[in-house]
Amino acid sequence: MGEIASSHTSLFAMTVFGGMGFQPMRTRRWTPQDKLENRAMSQKRTSKTSETKRVNESRRDFIKTAALGAGFSALAGGAATAAAPDVPGRPIARPKPFEEISAAPVKEFAFPATGGDIFAQVCKEEGLAALFCCPGNYEIVSALANAGIPSYGGRNEGSMCSAADAFIRVTGEVAATSGTEGPGFTNMICAIAAANACRTPLLVLASNMTLRGDDTERGIQRGYQQPMTEGIKKYGKRVVTKERVHEYAGYAFRQLKTGVPGPVHLDFVSEATGRESEIASATDLDAYWGRGQYRTDSRPHPDPKDIDRALDLIKQAKRPLIVASTGVFYSKAWDALKAFAEKAQIPVAESGPMRGHFSDAHALSASAAPNAMFSVDLAILVGQYCMPGLGEYPFDINCKYIRIDPNAGDIGRNIPIDIGIVSCEKAALEALAAKSPAMNHDAWIAEVAAAREAFEKENDEHYALGKSYTDAVHPAVISTELANFLYKGKLAPEQTTIASGGFGIGRYTRRRLRAFRPGQICNGAYQYGSIGPDVGYTLGVGVAKDLGIGAQKPYQGGPVIGITGDAGFAYSAFEIETMAKYKIPGIVIVYNNNAWGTWSGYSRMPRAGHMHLFQENLRYDKIAEALGGYGEYVTSPDGFTPALERCWQIAVNERKPSVINCQAKKEFWIQRDFPPGMLGKVEPGVMAYNH
Repeated sequence: MGEIASSHTSLFAMTVFGGMGFQPMRTRRWTPQDKLENRAMSQKRTSKTSETKRVNESRRDFIKTAALGAGFSALAGGAATAAAPDVPGRPIARPKPFEEISAAPVKEFAFPATGGDIFAQVCKEEGLAALFCCPGNYEIVSALANAGIPSYGGRNEGSMCSAADAFIRVTGEVAATSGTEGPGFTNMICAIAAANACRTPLLVLASNMTLRGDDTERGIQRGYQQPMTEGIKKYGKRVVTKERVHEYAGYAFRQLKTGVPGPVHLDFVSEATGRESEIASATDLDAYWGRGQYRTDSRPHPDPKDIDRALDLIKQAKRPLIVASTGVFYSKAWDALKAFAEKAQIPVAESGPMRGHFSDAHALSASAAPNAMFSVDLAILVGQYCMPGLGEYPFDINCKYIRIDPNAGDIGRNIPIDIGIVSCEKAALEALAAKSPAMNHDAWIAEVAAAREAFEKENDEHYALGKSYTDAVHPAVISTELANFLYKGKLAPEQTTIASGGFGIGRYTRRRLRAFRPGQICNGAYQYGSIGPDVGYTLGVGVAKDLGIGAQKPYQGGPVIGITGDAGFAYSAFEIETMAKYKIPGIVIVYNNNAWGTWSGYSRMPRAGHMHLFQENLRYDKIAEALGGYGEYVTSPDGFTPALERCWQIAVNERKPSVINCQAKKEFWIQRDFPPGMLGKVEPGVMAYNH
């Protein structure tokens, strides 16, 4: 990569500078005579620059005089300017290679092989589910694609990293993302940090400068990536030796598939993966061990004494609650969770970067019962990898805590734990279900049911208010009518997978969105709260559904829904084009209130307020059309459901992505003028953002 960049730089210098009287870039050492010639040339350039500056100033004076003369007067008097010629549009079309992907042959692995081929073979054996990337890191991404790993090329490395993150959150399987050194990799940092906050087992791949280019800053090379991801990854390594590519691939998957997950960052120098990295045979590799030798699928099981202590504490509780989080999903413990909750009659609230591991349709679901959270006297935190601090969960001040986690070193952080169980979540829940006696918490379950009913009544009141504002689309209208379409119409409630994003709009849609099976909702803003990944998340969720990977297998195919705001849409909107070219039927709902969500706090500060505003009534739907998708512009509450129905039909029949541009207004966040205004939140459960 370093040589490629340097050769491009040389070509640029010869082409541009050569035309300006410069000599082509030299490869030999400069002589004293060269330096004298260069000094004379420099003096000549200085003289020429002064002359050029004088001529340019004369030109500016002439243009200014002309503008103030007859021409300017004619324009001021209303004379028409020449209209731009009407250029007939050409149909948007997919290039032929997109039609040939499925029929293209898979490259079978054999020695001799490059380091890139060896790495791709490990990824294939480990079941790497997908790759999301932009051009760059060519030896690695080409090897992965040629090995048969489903690969997707998009428009922005950060958005494609977000797509991989969302793909993992709704499948439970490992996916990879890739960027080139320099700008491509740095563009991924925010998305890597978001994945780290969600404990996503994301494989981050990047190219790097050649070893012989170290410390030279040749081209765009910057060298040392690993310090840039310190604190936002589980493991990282710069791979510089071709003989150890297989070994470090094993390191990566050991970290990705054991313990508490998190991003793994590998960057490769060209000598380890490119054409010069060819390995003649397996005997030339260091630590060439198989999957069963460099990692284990064994999981820690709970101490029986800890299970007994936990059950004793549960028997004493009057209002126990299971908080089922990230580890329940990744350990595929949803059946064990259901069995334990039903036997002990304990309500369950979900938390985490994905939802659905405990169905919202279950009588014990407390996710949509926020008012019940205040009286919880025992919280059983299962797989809660990102721990809240005291007060972030609104439990009773005297609440006791049981925590089940595979990492003993994290138990006791942020919240004092009464009983800590070091175990795989699935193993612990199975042990609790097997040993628990049948319990009765009827009064508590009735309290949770009443809280659910009150919550839905409050949502209905918000909807009635939203419908009363007829000159724009209120978020309560979007949230309620979207939920009615997904769960109360012709669709099976468990069918549609959702990328839940946005901040202001999310305060409403999260209250109405429901999950009935594992991985049905990707909780976009979980913990890190980055702005703008939502279209990327929709792409990743759409690919997962399209391929039917992991938890999405029983629900393969069909449209997916993404939700975002007008602020967030700008960051990843171009991935609409990526969805279009791969025929991913994603429907992106954009809440367009002409402002950042921070507007209301600065609306009365004339010198600062403008920084929080956009131009009004922007046509994000037209962007979708220009990128090969379909667009709808909704300006009144009665228009949302018909627009959603049309987009759904287009997604089903044409497999084309859509944008529903919902025209709102910034004043909807002011409670005094437009109740209910910006809503609060209670965590855990459907309203959660952070935990």
